[in-house]
Amino acid sequence: MSGDRSPLLAQPLRPPSAARVSAFLVLFLLGAVVGAAGALVQPAWFPGGLLLALAGEAGLCLGAARALRGRAGAAAAAGGWMLAVILLTTSRPEGDFLFAAGSGSYLFLLGGIAVAVICTTLAPGRQPDGGPVRLGK
Repeated sequence: MSGDRSPLLAQPLRPPSAARVSAFLVLFLLGAVVGAAGALVQPAWFPGGLLLALAGEAGLCLGAARALRGRAGAAAAAGGWMLAVILLTTSRPEGDFLFAAGSGSYLFLLGGIAVAVICTTLAPGRQPDGGPVRLGK
């Protein structure tokens, strides 16, 4: 293999750059904002608000994966969404709560988790740099 690059798994691991780490942090925070906004929108205009909230999450996760050219971007955005939604499900000591015990809230929670998992697994994986490789060339 003179002149060829070694396989991706044989290359040593490098820490991510500061720009990439900050991009993950921004996507995590953006996921939390989308989760909080979806929690407020979905009960207001049911069923349109539910569809809008889930479409916003799907767009964020797929856009994050495409922007960072890997599944980790989608996972960062989905992680922020899940953390925000889980924190919003708890009731306060005064008895206030954001999610009512209804089908819309359960569809938002379970549907949002399903959308996050689907978008993260279907996002294109990170590819090694370089041109396409053909066998027998």
